[in-house]
Amino acid sequence: MITAKARAVDGPDKHFRAAEIKRRDLDLHDVLIEIKFAGICHSDIHTAHGEWGPVNYPLVPGHEIAGIVTEVGAEVTKYKVGDRVGVGCMVDSCGDCENCRKGEEQYCLNGNVPTYAGVDKYGEPTQGGYSTHIVVTEEFVVRIPDSIGLDAAAPLLCAGITTYSPLNHWGAGPGKKVAVVGMGGLGHMAVKIAHAMDAEVTVLSQTLSKKEDGLQFGADHYYATSNPETFEKLAGTFDLIINTVSAKIDISAYLSLLALDGTLVNVGAPAEPLSLNVFSLIGHRRSFAGSMIGGIRETQEMLNFCSEHNIVPNIEVITADQIDEAYKRVLASDVKYRFVIDISTM
Repeated sequence: MITAKARAVDGPDKHFRAAEIKRRDLDLHDVLIEIKFAGICHSDIHTAHGEWGPVNYPLVPGHEIAGIVTEVGAEVTKYKVGDRVGVGCMVDSCGDCENCRKGEEQYCLNGNVPTYAGVDKYGEPTQGGYSTHIVVTEEFVVRIPDSIGLDAAAPLLCAGITTYSPLNHWGAGPGKKVAVVGMGGLGHMAVKIAHAMDAEVTVLSQTLSKKEDGLQFGADHYYATSNPETFEKLAGTFDLIINTVSAKIDISAYLSLLALDGTLVNVGAPAEPLSLNVFSLIGHRRSFAGSMIGGIRETQEMLNFCSEHNIVPNIEVITADQIDEAYKRVLASDVKYRFVIDISTM
């Protein structure tokens, strides 16, 4: 067994504490990764606070992981010691179901194994990237291009792929009008990626406080949703809307902004249910959809795309002792735009 230093939380209202966790000995196809940086995702906060259901505490969150391979199993063929690699939101799946065979492991019909707060095939609870080391089967490890720093790469493993996947699936590109709801960790990545795909990009944010940033990231237009005139002016405009907000919003109002056959895709995951008026769908053959992350193949494709187009998230690097403060700041929307933990401070 491998002992890793970590930061763990013992309950919904508890602070993070220093901890030691055990990582399994390497199986034939396993890779041992020394984690250098781990991003903080809103999902970490939802899970640590027990907002998405029961949690088996103590919990080590973190599914935006970037590091270096330090050891490989006897039959590993994809990676070698010294490779720059990443791990995202899942560390395994059944590999046999229809979705897994299509390379859509995130939708494994038997349930993928999440990087933390899950149970692996050995029956052990999974613990995430707020730690110095992790052991993952090589099939769920991705290669980080040399042009992307490991600190900036970490948030791409969730925020990057969570926005790239629906933009890719619903065909964002030349001639398409894409709106991004929210300008946080997910939203700012959606703007950068949609712009690189040559779509016409509009940001829909509660206020205009981040307008300058949005335009710098590649948005063509920026509107405040707190202004009722925004919804009147933009009615029937967009081919695709990516909702990145992890809070309850008026879905029907945003559906009214879609053109004929337009789609609103939810990637933000609020703890409370959303509701809508069905007439906001049927009037213009609109669709309301959801999207998770991407499969491993698409995640690698996203990393390569970001490398090719010089896309990286805007990050603030923090120490391991600043995690509690960072959580408070995320909830207060006081981050531009993603916190990343320097794991050397463990």
